[in-house]
Amino acid sequence: MYLRCFDDVKRLTTELVKIPSIVKTSGEADCAKKVYEFYSELQYFQDHPEYLLLQQTEDDEIERHNVLAMVRGTKGDSNRTVILMGHIDTVGVDDFGPLKGHAFDPETLPQLLRELKLDDDVMRDIESGEYMFGRGALDMKSGVAGHMWLIRYFSQHPEELDGNIIAVAECDEEDNAHGIISALKVFKEWKKRYGLEYTAAINADYSTPYHEQDENRYVYFGTIGKLLPSFYVVGKETHVGQAFGGLDPNLLVAELTRLIDLNPELCDEAQGEVTIPPVSLKQTDNKDAYTVQTAIAAYVYYNFFTHSMSPKDVIALMKEKAVEAFDSIVKHLNESYRRFCEKAGHVYTTLPWRTRVYTWEEFYQELVEQHGEKFARHLQQFAREMHQANPALDLRDFNVRMVEEAWSWAKDKSPAIIVFYSSTMYTNLEMTGRTEHEQRLLDSVTESVRALQDFSDKPVVTKMFYPYISDSSFMALGSELEDLGALEHNTPAWGVKYTHPIEDIAEINVPVVNIGTFGKDGHKLTERVHMKHTFEHIPNITYQVIKKLLS
Repeated sequence: MYLRCFDDVKRLTTELVKIPSIVKTSGEADCAKKVYEFYSELQYFQDHPEYLLLQQTEDDEIERHNVLAMVRGTKGDSNRTVILMGHIDTVGVDDFGPLKGHAFDPETLPQLLRELKLDDDVMRDIESGEYMFGRGALDMKSGVAGHMWLIRYFSQHPEELDGNIIAVAECDEEDNAHGIISALKVFKEWKKRYGLEYTAAINADYSTPYHEQDENRYVYFGTIGKLLPSFYVVGKETHVGQAFGGLDPNLLVAELTRLIDLNPELCDEAQGEVTIPPVSLKQTDNKDAYTVQTAIAAYVYYNFFTHSMSPKDVIALMKEKAVEAFDSIVKHLNESYRRFCEKAGHVYTTLPWRTRVYTWEEFYQELVEQHGEKFARHLQQFAREMHQANPALDLRDFNVRMVEEAWSWAKDKSPAIIVFYSSTMYTNLEMTGRTEHEQRLLDSVTESVRALQDFSDKPVVTKMFYPYISDSSFMALGSELEDLGALEHNTPAWGVKYTHPIEDIAEINVPVVNIGTFGKDGHKLTERVHMKHTFEHIPNITYQVIKKLLS
């Protein structure tokens, strides 16, 4: 059966896009309430209010909500359960400039963009009428709208399901994943209360063409992972008039970036697919004003995508790069100083710098050995007080401050690099068919995509890793617990500002597929979603997969 859902999904998408729900604003709660109201009006949830929940997120700096809705099938007595996922928050709209007031209005925005005379591809898409423009249209309120439509459909036809479906519209996907982490608690509770057996998760996050001539539409098994390896670099300050008397931490950071940034050798590869190489996301020193003294310390962090590597693998690799960078700079400085001495007629002596690199785990243990539990208690208290005083402090800045505080206890103040993690981990999930649930999902998606080709004028292609970070990463563990321990032991904020919900994820632990929205220019002024594919084809593929999994 082919569902005629285009008009309804378009209407729902428009209504959701018109609600400004920029991450970390009250709009997230407004959008959640809109989704909740839609479900509340359905007869199914009036008869079964216990299956509908507006959930406030836990341990959050602002008030925002998830919406969870469950439909229980009546075809049989199976407890197999499929989770539908989608996020309702968006990135900001500063890139819209003078058009900010229209960023969330799909009806007026195209004409205003037309007047800007943007590139040919954008202009063609405006004139075609095939795309809906607006912040969140592609990423990813149209995906949430498709799931809302399917929940309504199955609430009216529960006899088609031998099992259950749960749709979650989560907040805070664009920042620190408070939404999905909080939703895990509900999944866990409902699993126990209703005896659910989770078998698969279907995300509806966005995809785009890989290049201008790419005509394919994509469905992705599994997902890419992301870590944020970070480097706190301590140098030796000096007056600029005695530049060789110190070690500039910015020079060390620059060498780290030269060795790591966009280095294809650091791509992770699995099943013939390759990640984008690491790229720097911040690079700075700790000076807050101009002086003629070189910086005391600097830090840098890099986005690091993974397909198969664990936190243990990445921290080991990043320590290797830090050692390589330090060795290189020590050699470079001595060669530069020798040439300078020759030019200036000075006597050259070898500079005192030596390579000194720690992981956070190693540095922390050294300080415990030096100071005992006094240090450990102090750092824990420091973390709690900092979090209580400023709960909205950025997680990355929180971690850096933890390292700075620990450094103040170090007896050896000679230059060093400390390697650590400073952000939420997004787990890589690889599907190989190694479990019954994985193989069933692989087969169901493959068959459903093949059936959809009869209705699509563009090829629908499956790939093995969703290429962007998403909440899919919280649906399964991905790595061995021992490897995940490297995340805990190398994240300074662990236990206070951040803890990865390993136990909650283990209770769900299902294979994932991304059957999501399709369009162009996510997170850009010209963000747009292809309506025919997203409002009709995607719900139909998802419908067929659900039917095959719960037949």
